[in-house]
Amino acid sequence: MWGALPLNARQGGRASDEEECCELVKQSSDAAPSPQAGSGRVSPAAQRALHLAVFLHSLAGAGAQRRALTLVNGFADRGHRVDLILVSAQGPLLGQVSAQVRVLELDSPPLRVLRRWHSKRRRQMFASAWPLAKYLGADRPDVLLSAASHANLAALRARRIAGGETPVVLRASNHLSRSSWNRLRWPRLLKWLGARRTYRRADAIIAVSNGIADDLVSHAGVPADRITTILNPTLTADVSHKAGLPIGHPWLAPGGPPVILAAGRFVPQKDLPTLVRAFARVRTARPARLVILGDGPRRPQIAALVRRLHLADDVDLPGFVDNPFAWMSRAAVFVLSSAWEGLPGVLIEAMACGCPVVSTDCPSGPAEILAGGAYGGLVPVGDAAALARAILATLDRPPDRVALVARAGEFASDRAIDRYLDVLAEVAARRPPSPTP
Repeated sequence: MWGALPLNARQGGRASDEEECCELVKQSSDAAPSPQAGSGRVSPAAQRALHLAVFLHSLAGAGAQRRALTLVNGFADRGHRVDLILVSAQGPLLGQVSAQVRVLELDSPPLRVLRRWHSKRRRQMFASAWPLAKYLGADRPDVLLSAASHANLAALRARRIAGGETPVVLRASNHLSRSSWNRLRWPRLLKWLGARRTYRRADAIIAVSNGIADDLVSHAGVPADRITTILNPTLTADVSHKAGLPIGHPWLAPGGPPVILAAGRFVPQKDLPTLVRAFARVRTARPARLVILGDGPRRPQIAALVRRLHLADDVDLPGFVDNPFAWMSRAAVFVLSSAWEGLPGVLIEAMACGCPVVSTDCPSGPAEILAGGAYGGLVPVGDAAALARAILATLDRPPDRVALVARAGEFASDRAIDRYLDVLAEVAARRPPSPTP
């Protein structure tokens, strides 16, 4: 079979009876809420109910997936018909998809083989173009939103295979130049060349920060007037509630050494070795503990580095957690050590929980979020000594937590969701009407 299989959005897995699952999905989509449903405001430019398709690899717990989930649920809350198209219907966030959203997993013989053998994401994305094209031809959504940089080329390829009728909006969530060109590996180089050729074919591009927009202009040749910068929809209404929920970890009990917290995928982009080396320097100056939330392919290397530096008693790698906010509200400082970012929402989330932050001044996002260092320390990328000094300074002289919370409030999700809908509605309105049969 080639196309997309509907899933039960509440359960987040393939239904045992496909016909029953299809009927449940049909009932959910037929009972579309009014534009006033829920507490979200309706964007003035998007009051007409749209059929929106949002494309993503999976719902793993990384930042890009969290922001995409916020958008998807926000679109549905505002009364739009939303299809969430996944290459792999897996990930810890799958259970958080709104019941109003139809979740579809792309299906084809090549994709089934690649998923079974746990192939790399880029191979699955390449194979996803053909079943995605079949979905576009059969369901004809008003617009397709590719919700993260890793999905953009596959979305444009699928539109071309399907005949080019469906408008495509790309969300640029990461640096094209940093993830591709600078490493000079053939797969990444080919991806960069493909992006230069294809990104300009998108009907609109949304960059998650000014730095991402500049990168698209200089490295993908996209005209600046084709790009709209919309800061990530980071803060949702339930953050304060989640921040106050209990945690049973003994290190967070009152009176213990301060906990330095980090969160993210264990991949080269996050440069966790620099964080571990910086923590080793902090430990020579004062008692402290380090917790890194998340998982990924570089976890064994990070664990080995922790042991080599004799830090095992003071470093914990608990893996992915459903509620990082409860950790953030109790940590002494949150640290981002990335080599590059799009707009790191974890910094905003930590600030919203009143947690002091320290970050590398990587391209791009931290300087924009921290207003050039006014709300947290900024240090050079890859400099463990500078990172350690900034952590120690923050532990000794923590900033005003009320000011941090107020700054984070400027990144509330409602305005971002409405601005996305403005762009999607404008693109959908430019689509020529379908010919009458």
